[in-house]
Amino acid sequence: MNQSKSVLGISLPLPNGAIIKNRIFKSAMSEALGTVYQNPTESLVTLYKTWAEGGAGIVMTGNVMIDRNALGEPNNVALEDERDLKMLMKWAKAGTENGTHLWMQLNHPGKQSPKMISKEPVAPSAVPLTGGLKRFFNQPRALQVSEIEDLINRFGEAARIAKKAGFTGVQIHAAHGYLFNQFLSPYHNQRTDEWGGTLANRMRFLEESYKEIRKQVGRSFPIGIKLNSADFQKGGFTEDESMEVLQKMSELGIDLIEISGGNYENPIMMGVDVKETTKKREAYFIDYAKKAQALITTPIVVTGGFRTQKGMEEAIANGEIDMVGIARPFALVPDLANRIFNGSYETVHAKPIRTGIKRIDKSASLLEIGWYEQQLARMGKSKSPNPDHNVWISLIQNLLGNGRSVFFRRRA
Repeated sequence: MNQSKSVLGISLPLPNGAIIKNRIFKSAMSEALGTVYQNPTESLVTLYKTWAEGGAGIVMTGNVMIDRNALGEPNNVALEDERDLKMLMKWAKAGTENGTHLWMQLNHPGKQSPKMISKEPVAPSAVPLTGGLKRFFNQPRALQVSEIEDLINRFGEAARIAKKAGFTGVQIHAAHGYLFNQFLSPYHNQRTDEWGGTLANRMRFLEESYKEIRKQVGRSFPIGIKLNSADFQKGGFTEDESMEVLQKMSELGIDLIEISGGNYENPIMMGVDVKETTKKREAYFIDYAKKAQALITTPIVVTGGFRTQKGMEEAIANGEIDMVGIARPFALVPDLANRIFNGSYETVHAKPIRTGIKRIDKSASLLEIGWYEQQLARMGKSKSPNPDHNVWISLIQNLLGNGRSVFFRRRA
């Protein structure tokens, strides 16, 4: 079956005029393949060439940090200046082969930077993380206004360099409890100045960062956003507030909106505590997307839960979403899109990564992220993924490489 025979093969024009060749969106996954000094590597070049050749319309990088002193985990890539421009160009060239769009996801972790990395992480307010995670993260301090303004400039500068290097778009990571999400949340943002309080004030950091990025890259360069449908946390960012932010970003001219949900304290984006009925229907956030479609014309991506070709095609054919976001299956089947279009795709049934020991398995989502990162590392060495990779070997490899921090350092 050629691409035109599936609804997933229909091209998608973005508001700025860019054309995406099909409706398959490889969502961001943490690669942890940068150097210890946060530089991009040949492994990233090889990995993204593999994905570009695999047929997706858009391939999104894992998060690239805009400050070397604020990392979500070791071996993040950070982009502050042009020191790595040659390697960034190589990465972009590899990831845009085959007519693929390669977008760079830009991020700042805020307080979600583990103790072993950040002695004093920053956040909108000095509100610590809660629950079992609290002991792994230091108490944050509140950002000064001058620091907020500096961060806005950093996002603009990182986007400018990404464009110069040859990436074909950027995405603002405003989901999963990272800094933008912290500003949006009334629980995490308890400021009383112009950066907190009302929703208009809480979204100011996101709005100003978007405007600075747009100023630096111009109108014809795609800018996307990853936004939580809700934080699923008492006193946090709600669905109604999310809809308001969505509408505002659409009015400002954002080109693509990816919907997700949850944070470190309630990691629903990892499939944790998702109802069985939702899993069967595949897309975790499809109901939110339907409501959003009535409010905006900006194209929408939903990531989380898609596995069958039928489920993907129905979501597009029914007009519920504009692109299908897929992450983990791409770590096991890097040419997933090509297989759909040539008729050889078989549903990816990713097995839960569990040891069978309750005390270890309570950190199941973290075990899984480590296991999947090892699949990406294999592809970065030109090897095929190994779906039978033993969970105990995976855990030992992670412990040897990262010590006990393996249980809390990983991000989504």
